[in-house]
Amino acid sequence: MIITSERISLKHLLTAESLSDQEVMGLIERAQAFKRGEKAELKKQQYFTANLFFENSTRTHKSFEVAEKKLGIDVIEFDAKTSSVSKGESLYDTVLTMSAIGVHACVIRHWEEDYYNELIQSKTITTSIINGGDGSGNHPTQCLLDLLTIYEEFGHFENLNIAICGDLTHSRVANSNMKMLKRLGANLYFCGPEAWYNKKYEAYGTFKPIDEVLDKVDVMMMLRVQHERHEDNSEFSKENYHTEYGLTTGRAKKMKKDAIIMHPAPVNRDVELADELVESYQSRITQQMSNGVFMRMAILEAILHGKA
Repeated sequence: MIITSERISLKHLLTAESLSDQEVMGLIERAQAFKRGEKAELKKQQYFTANLFFENSTRTHKSFEVAEKKLGIDVIEFDAKTSSVSKGESLYDTVLTMSAIGVHACVIRHWEEDYYNELIQSKTITTSIINGGDGSGNHPTQCLLDLLTIYEEFGHFENLNIAICGDLTHSRVANSNMKMLKRLGANLYFCGPEAWYNKKYEAYGTFKPIDEVLDKVDVMMMLRVQHERHEDNSEFSKENYHTEYGLTTGRAKKMKKDAIIMHPAPVNRDVELADELVESYQSRITQQMSNGVFMRMAILEAILHGKA
């Protein structure tokens, strides 16, 4: 696939699948340019953004903050616990307020799936919405930084063999990544507890035990066990999970030498993957974190181009 250098403009970023292939590759190219040290091309002298996080976050929240500061954007401080949300104010009215005071874009993480529908249908709200994760729905910026990381490694997506392993039904990362990777030509495998697998994923790949795909995959993408989205964790055993479904050191030795290990983090060490694999030579987990800044710079620039 050819990367275009054409400038990307976006009104919102709600799901990765809403982007065209040209937009995806354009964002990858722009993120790589930022990584090389190129400067942003913003028309106005002052832009305001607000990061509205209603679920806990370290990487997404803080990498957006770094991206915003690298672009010279003024970030409006917001803490849900000390805002009027604590008085009962709705998400809609919070965003309405941000729009009214001149915030150009809001990065939002919220527990409600598709929370953004009401916001983008509003005739009054003019701020752009960047989805930082909606429940178990979508995580487009994580998907895009993962695509960047894979593209940097292999230079293409077509015919790559990629396994997505773990807590599939509760993972917004899996939901976003499977759709985009399939569309871009990758071959997908799904691994993990069968109880956490949904038949609808058959449209994107094949369910296999992890031991059957180790020597086939180019990318082993592990997922965090999302205890906060499980109704009953009483019978969960970290040790048993690691033994049955995790990427152990023994399993890692069976992978191809040029295969890479990915994880959206936070990592439950010795659960999804062995502690010593997190920073191993095959791991690209810290690279994913670094790439998150550059991809989010590209996304913010594209959103602000759409405001010009």
